[in-house]
Amino acid sequence: MSDITSPEILQNVLSYQGRKFSFHVDRIKLPNGVTGEYSYIKHPGAGMAVPVTADGKFILVKQYRFAIQRYLLEFPAGTLEVGEDHDLTIKRELEEETGYSASKWQYLGGFYICPGYSDEIIHTYLAQGLEKLEHPPAQDEDEEIEVVLLSREEIEVLLRSQSADTSLDAKSIAAFHLALQAVSR
Repeated sequence: MSDITSPEILQNVLSYQGRKFSFHVDRIKLPNGVTGEYSYIKHPGAGMAVPVTADGKFILVKQYRFAIQRYLLEFPAGTLEVGEDHDLTIKRELEEETGYSASKWQYLGGFYICPGYSDEIIHTYLAQGLEKLEHPPAQDEDEEIEVVLLSREEIEVLLRSQSADTSLDAKSIAAFHLALQAVSR
C-alpha cells in the first residue's frame, strides 16, 4: 500500500459531548487541496460476545433501538468505560445482558462499525463454557432486554428472511460469521 497523506484539520466548527460518544464537525483540507466540513462521531469503542452454549445454541438479545424505532436481535455488546479494556467490558456486558458467564474466551478480532462517520471499533469474542448465573447483575436502567437462544440454522433462516420483527444488526451478522469460522477449526 502506498503512503497516503492525512487531511489537515483547519478548524473545529462544532463539538458536542454525549453520554457515550461525542459528535464533531471539522473544517478539513484534503491532501488534494479541497476543503470542506466533515461530521463524525468519536466513540470509545466496544466489546461484543458471541456466546455459544454446549449444545450449540447462540445467545442473542432482543432490544429496542431508538434510532430505528424497532427491536433488533443482537449479540451482547457494550461501550467501553473510560480506561477499561475490551475484554473486561464484554465479560461484564455478557453477565448484565444475558445472565450468563463464560469460562472460555477466544478473541475473534476487531472491526470498524461505520467508518464513514464514526471511529467506533468493536472487539469481538467467542464466549463458551457458559454458565447461567444464580444472581445476575442488574441491567442498565435504559435497557429492556429479552434473551433469545437460537441454533445456527435458525440464525441462517433469519439472515435470509430479514423479517422486520426479527432482523439482526450488521455487527452481529459479521460476528456470527467470525464465530462460525472459529468453531469449525
